[in-house]
Amino acid sequence: MAKRDTRTSLISLATIVVVLLVVAFILRNIAVGWAPSRDQYPVQGISVDESHGQIIWHVAGATGVDFAYIHATSGAEKRDANFAANIEGARDAGIRYGALHNYSLCRLATDQATIFVTTVPRGENMLPPAVRLAFDNDCGDRPSRALVLSELNTFLNQIESHSGKHAIIAVSRDFEELYNISSGIDRTFWLEANFFPPDYATKPWVMWRASDMRRISGVDGPINWNVVRP
Repeated sequence: MAKRDTRTSLISLATIVVVLLVVAFILRNIAVGWAPSRDQYPVQGISVDESHGQIIWHVAGATGVDFAYIHATSGAEKRDANFAANIEGARDAGIRYGALHNYSLCRLATDQATIFVTTVPRGENMLPPAVRLAFDNDCGDRPSRALVLSELNTFLNQIESHSGKHAIIAVSRDFEELYNISSGIDRTFWLEANFFPPDYATKPWVMWRASDMRRISGVDGPINWNVVRP
């Protein structure tokens, strides 16, 4: 009787494990294919960098990519190896595109602006430049809010003079919680939250990174999927 009970328990446990694995598989497939409704957010696009390899832009465009923010630079030294190829591919595919900079708290604003403006061409048809504010594992500095805002304004003024457009600020939740950038900088904001619209800034978001898990044809690996508030 004891052996039978043990065997029954093992079978039940195995059944539960199998069910959980099936559920996890189904949820993963839902997550990687999910995007907000086009009825609610008609304009949707991606943000990509060199980690996505060689993008087949006309294929990506056929999946519903209306625009792309393409990583250009990080800090004061790093240029994205695929930036030039990506803007050319997006342009040839008829996808609107803009350049994105990953801002570093460990580098001077003027040095970061210099690498951005010497990497990103001027273009009337380009989207406004974007700067992403997020904590970096390679930079442990946490300067005062006053210094961050002052340096960020310097950076924005220089890249906006180059592009002729006001920049958009993509800020992570933890960066915003520490520095309250949305109350100190008068710009358009791009917030981040998977599946549910974010509400962590003092200003309404204009762009929302709705998923960092989505996979689409033409791009290797998961991508950031973004929507524009109508």
